[in-house]
Amino acid sequence: MASRTERARRARWHRGWWTGARRCPSPNHGARPPGTAVSLVVVHSISLPPGVYGGDAVERLFTNRLDAGEHPYYERLRGLRVSAHFLIRRRGDCVQFVSCDDRAWHAGASRWAGRDDCNDWSIGIELEGLEGDTFEAAQYRALVALVGALARRYPIGEIVGHEHVAPGRKADPGPGFDWARLGRALRRGGLALALPPSAA
Repeated sequence: MASRTERARRARWHRGWWTGARRCPSPNHGARPPGTAVSLVVVHSISLPPGVYGGDAVERLFTNRLDAGEHPYYERLRGLRVSAHFLIRRRGDCVQFVSCDDRAWHAGASRWAGRDDCNDWSIGIELEGLEGDTFEAAQYRALVALVGALARRYPIGEIVGHEHVAPGRKADPGPGFDWARLGRALRRGGLALALPPSAA
């Protein structure tokens, strides 16, 4: 049986949907500005409730089905309309919510390389995790496979964290994310993508 990484390498694209991920379509998306090249990946971390892994709460949040009364933390998320393109679970399973040809609502008020509103030209990837906590080896492998697939389809040039495009407002994926490890894995895969200056 083929490994998850091997299956990811064989995966294909259909109108911005990657066959290496399970589809869970979100209504929270829009059109990218005409002529905008998708050149940035923004890495996030999320878990609901914070620090609890393995449930479907993130999927329910991104599809507007999260019951705010289910947990005290969810009350602060009431009425929130957000999404990311992908979620990578702790075991490396990948879920896609929005076509990469469309604009997901993941970065919010953001700025990178002198440009505002990173949602316009970026792909948002959520890692199931907690700011400051570490991430699993399977997640790094899945992230590298996904970024490789993205770089073969879109002119991706950089990977940054939410903390880099919204400093002071966001802190994910946080100090537990190993940018150096990601960089080494990307280079082994022949991907010469720029990382945040602090990751050098």
